[in-house]
Amino acid sequence: MKRFKKASDIKVGVIGYGGAFNMGKAHLDLMKQAGMTPVAVMDVDKTRVEQAGKDFPGIETYTSLTAMLSKSSVNFVVIITPHNTHAKIALQCLNAGKHVCSEKPLAITTEECDKMIAAAKKNGLVLTTFHNRHWDGWIIEAVRQIVREKRIGDVVRVEGHMGGYGKPGDWWRSSKTISGGILYDWGVHILEYSLQLIDSEMVEVFGTAHNGFWASQTKWGKDTNEDEAKAIVRFKNGSWLSLQSSSIDLNSPEGFLTVTGTKGKYVMGGGLGYKIWYMQDGQKRYEEGPNPPGQYEKYYGNVADHLVKGTELVITPEWSRRPIHILDLANKSAKAGKAIKAKYA
Repeated sequence: MKRFKKASDIKVGVIGYGGAFNMGKAHLDLMKQAGMTPVAVMDVDKTRVEQAGKDFPGIETYTSLTAMLSKSSVNFVVIITPHNTHAKIALQCLNAGKHVCSEKPLAITTEECDKMIAAAKKNGLVLTTFHNRHWDGWIIEAVRQIVREKRIGDVVRVEGHMGGYGKPGDWWRSSKTISGGILYDWGVHILEYSLQLIDSEMVEVFGTAHNGFWASQTKWGKDTNEDEAKAIVRFKNGSWLSLQSSSIDLNSPEGFLTVTGTKGKYVMGGGLGYKIWYMQDGQKRYEEGPNPPGQYEKYYGNVADHLVKGTELVITPEWSRRPIHILDLANKSAKAGKAIKAKYA
């Protein structure tokens, strides 16, 4: 792969500017902070590209992806669009010679990820996913205590949970076809955390789901996300991981992750500091404390260093594919009613 001489030579553009949290502007600001140069914005909504022009005076704006790829000097693009469009857009950009960052999830299926990875390799380009939460304070602290210091012994199980009780909103994230399902949105974050804590190969995935309670009450009808879904992953070393997301849970567990080891238990995420129960001198002990601040800026800093200096890329496409593989197999398992062997470890 050809390197850039300096970070400012990386000319960046975003595909999809509006939506929740004003993500297009947030991405461009973070890339600018990493030394990259924002040059283009593409969105099918004219009002959004007009806003982009106000936020970044002089930036090129497009309502056509084909036009942006052919006319702009952009060489690194970020995809900020609904989940089911990520693969198609990424392939178009990679085949046009552009480095690509996709918002998470990387795609919806393993097959889509495979095609994206193959295109990136064929064209000698970077493909990565915006897993900025890899640097959340609570997972940084959990990795220190659980992986490095072994405070709860060997990890036996990791239980991820998200959700509560309430009708899904009438937006695209509530559509199974568009979003991938109830496990995909926050679930991809939780799986990315979890896979930092389990040092073993995936063996198989089992999935189950409940459908139909909310479906008649949303605009998506039968295409509404599951009311609740669960994925269970078995690893070669005997540990296991579960992920549950629900819209019918009136009393969901605290935090995002509960990690049980041979010598203790650790709870993290969801605005909490950490909580840990452990054995010491034959007695059960309890401790809680704050997490360090998040370090989201490290994501684009690492990407820039990789493109300029050849620094090892932290969020590789193969790493990004692992949570998608779990979600994909969980969907297939729920339909088949049996566990499915993992293709990728």
